[in-house]
Amino acid sequence: MGEGQTVQTLLAEARMQLGHLPSARLDAELLLGEVLRQSRAGLFCRQDAQVAAADEARFRALVDARSRGAPLAYLRGRQEFWSFELEVTPAVLVPRADTEILVETALEHCPATACHVLDLGTGSGAIALAIASERPHASIMAVERSPAALAVAVRNRDRLGLQHVECVAGDWHAELPRVRGAIVGEPAGYTLIVANPPYIAPGDPALAAPGVSGEPKDALVAANEGLADLDAIINKAPAVLAAGGWLILEHGATQGSAVRERLRAAGFDAVETRCDLAGLERVSLGRKGADVHG
Repeated sequence: MGEGQTVQTLLAEARMQLGHLPSARLDAELLLGEVLRQSRAGLFCRQDAQVAAADEARFRALVDARSRGAPLAYLRGRQEFWSFELEVTPAVLVPRADTEILVETALEHCPATACHVLDLGTGSGAIALAIASERPHASIMAVERSPAALAVAVRNRDRLGLQHVECVAGDWHAELPRVRGAIVGEPAGYTLIVANPPYIAPGDPALAAPGVSGEPKDALVAANEGLADLDAIINKAPAVLAAGGWLILEHGATQGSAVRERLRAAGFDAVETRCDLAGLERVSLGRKGADVHG
């Protein structure tokens, strides 16, 4: 990429450099748009415009980083999710479209009236904030053990103005937080607990996949073939769920059967699994049974 190159030339060279990625063209356009503060349509209209040396150098650095496997969202500093954009940093997982299946499932079981929701391992805040945007009367607690990730969630909450989300430090391997404040007419405990915990087994080849390799391993990897964190949540959730409350979990594509088995063993009923956009089992849920005591 030489000095004074045009938009068209820079994009063509970047596409060649990123040719090993299936999203090479889109990535190149988004990165140059980031540098020039232009939409993709804007770039198309400026194909023959020359790019300043400083902008060209920044673009080159971003393309090099993307070529080495850095997630596009980290390079742009943001990611689209649900109906908004979220700030993302290397401290959090990049929110994915498949996780919107969890949000959709949660909204099916989250009343439009006042209720309590607990999001475990909130990361960027994606799940909690998506639910909050659709349920303004819900009181939502978003828990995260990483201080750096929690700071990202707080910034996203404040920028989106969703102050009925409380972001707190915590870990599901410890005692789960109880609801704060009473809601008249609501059973004690959470109406809904949601989580997208680590569920990839140590050494799984998926950890080396483009994009994933640059994400925080402690948010991806769990012991016991990827089931350790799911086990911890399933075992602790009944103690803080309201009678009839729901636990909704994202998990690996081959873990549906194991998660359903664990939910039933913990006393949950109405257990089922939802599939992701590729038709793979991705989200399992269960309702706290009447004979399960917290």
